[in-house]
Amino acid sequence: MEWRDEGILLAVRPHGETSAIVEAFCAEHGRHAGVVLGGVSRRMRPFLQPGVLAQLGWRARIDEHLGHYTVEPIRNRAAVALGDRLSLAGIGAVTALLSAVLPERAPHPRFYDQTNALLDLLGQGDVWPLAYLQWEMALLEELGFGLDLSACAVTGAKEGLAYVSPRTGRAVSRDGAGTYAPRLLPLPPVLRGEGEADAAAIGEALQVTEHFLKERLLPEGRELPAARDRLLSTLARQD
Repeated sequence: MEWRDEGILLAVRPHGETSAIVEAFCAEHGRHAGVVLGGVSRRMRPFLQPGVLAQLGWRARIDEHLGHYTVEPIRNRAAVALGDRLSLAGIGAVTALLSAVLPERAPHPRFYDQTNALLDLLGQGDVWPLAYLQWEMALLEELGFGLDLSACAVTGAKEGLAYVSPRTGRAVSRDGAGTYAPRLLPLPPVLRGEGEADAAAIGEALQVTEHFLKERLLPEGRELPAARDRLLSTLARQD
């Protein structure tokens, strides 16, 4: 078995004395891992980093095997992010979250393009946080758990939307919530593309997406990657 594909490196861990297991989000092959011979060498370490865009060649005797990668870097985003706290936190959150929630070897070509577009915005601190929030919502949509914030799930009203049902991910109006309001999640306007998109508003909205990422995409009892918490802390300091 053999193929070539473009991919975003998600994780790199040592394998034996000289090699590394590299996990990548590939355009046509989804989240896929392989061994890179000599991957811990001084020559290869700088471009075997999460966030790097690379041309990958994968080969194995049969498809079920881990297989081996060859890696040719296209864009070293890790190097670009050095010295930029938000960019480093952003790369860490994106790659760790994809590694945690994407099904193995299932292609998601449209979402792959969305992820590349997000990572290409690194360094643009005025637009990146909102783009990241929209990316998390797109991730939920891609994996079948998109939020429906167009109208109240109870009354059908499109005005006065103030809450999100933690069970269904649908919007609820103030009138529709009634006595159940304390059990619902707040609906920050920025989640609907309205109001201010400052760090405080985006941080509040990411608390909502966090609930659904954890409850819908992770096995019970498993926590979201710590890298995402570091991103939220970095965004709070940006405010």
